[in-house]
Amino acid sequence: MKKMSRSWLAPLALFALSACGGSDPGQGSAAGTTLSEADSRSTAPYDGIGSDDVVHFVGTEPFWGGQASGTSLVYSTPEDQEGTEYAIERFAGRGGLAFSGTMGETPFEMMITPLRCSDGMSDRMYPFTVTLQIAQEIRSGCGWTDDQPFEGPQAP
Repeated sequence: MKKMSRSWLAPLALFALSACGGSDPGQGSAAGTTLSEADSRSTAPYDGIGSDDVVHFVGTEPFWGGQASGTSLVYSTPEDQEGTEYAIERFAGRGGLAFSGTMGETPFEMMITPLRCSDGMSDRMYPFTVTLQIAQEIRSGCGWTDDQPFEGPQAP
């Protein structure tokens, strides 16, 4: 697998953090959670999601979702409801977790940030904000794990 530069992670992290405070509920809005001052000074890698945890994610406009576990990520859309599996690399940064890989020839990076999130379509609240970049397109969504589930109805 081609090694990808992580030079965009810092600007994207700032984008994700600022985007989460927005009022557009369809874009994965945060619900008042912020990183503490101590968290912002930490140099330790994020450890809030274990390497064996399955990270589930969902986004709207356009609709997309899937899960990441180990060295693979399954990405689904309404046109590909079963999803397609892609090889990924995991990177634990200071303020979250990132997965990178390629979808065919197209590079992608997914950032999981510990900020409460609403998908804007259901009554669910999720513990993570998800930012997905496919080539130059950026998508916003929400995420959860089995240990850190979403709050709200199972079938909205």
